Amino acid sequence: MDCLECANCCSSISPILHDKDINRISRVLGIKPAQFTDRYLKTDEEGDYVFHQAPCPFLMPDHYCSIYPQRPRSCREYPYTDRRDFHKTLSFLIRDTYICPAVFYIVEQLKIRLKNNL
Repeated sequence: MDCLECANCCSSISPILHDKDINRISRVLGIKPAQFTDRYLKTDEEGDYVFHQAPCPFLMPDHYCSIYPQRPRSCREYPYTDRRDFHKTLSFLIRDTYICPAVFYIVEQLKIRLKNNL
């Protein structure tokens, strides 16, 4: 899958940003962490920092990320299907099948494997 053809994740969902992400990105942008937070972030229902807009403010028209080397950890790890226990978050996995073609493909392959093993 070529993520640059899609960018649905960057267009429709926001990563959770941790203090390390905020500090790293604000340093590269040349602004203080508080300024970055005020300008780009809000807190969600769980109290986590997320971008206040969609698509991501750093997504460029060609689907490249303007802060790619400094992108948030959640972006680096998305779609989380390489985690050993990714099946424990099935609600997110199912949601992501509608967002990410790679997740959809992985789930379809898992269904085939499960069917063949029964």
